[in-house]
Amino acid sequence: MDDALFRAREKLNSVTPLRRDCGRVCGSRCCDSLEGEESGMLLFPGEDALYRDREGWTIRQTPAGPMVICPGTCSREDRPLACRLFPLLPVIRNGTVKAAVDQRAYAVCPLARQGIRALDPEFTEAVREAGRMLAADGEQSRFLEALTEEQDELKQLRDRLGGDSHV
Repeated sequence: MDDALFRAREKLNSVTPLRRDCGRVCGSRCCDSLEGEESGMLLFPGEDALYRDREGWTIRQTPAGPMVICPGTCSREDRPLACRLFPLLPVIRNGTVKAAVDQRAYAVCPLARQGIRALDPEFTEAVREAGRMLAADGEQSRFLEALTEEQDELKQLRDRLGGDSHV
């Protein structure tokens, strides 16, 4: 695991979207797959090495890259970076890293629908800072740029379909 990824994960090890367990708001929906459907989180480049041989964790290859499926509950220290960032995502806009609501979060997270202002400002700043760390690394920066492009496409689709968006 590269240094930028390690530092970004550490930055988000102790801050959460709310100053209390946000899973109590929604019944931990982001950690719960629908029956018969395994859902997971996209791994950042190099992160798959942390989950390859971990009991209860499964890695699936997707067109976007490796995705990890968790056992359903875990300690924050065990979570992939995407889980630590959720429901936000660092995006790169005009050469600047910003924290934005992950367009994919609207389907499961009531906090996403409330917008970024509903989240703990320390968490939002930690997401932004983690994004800056990642953007300083070539491979991680390219990954963030691809995620930003995907977010823009999802936002355009939401807008065309009349969805609510706070990015």
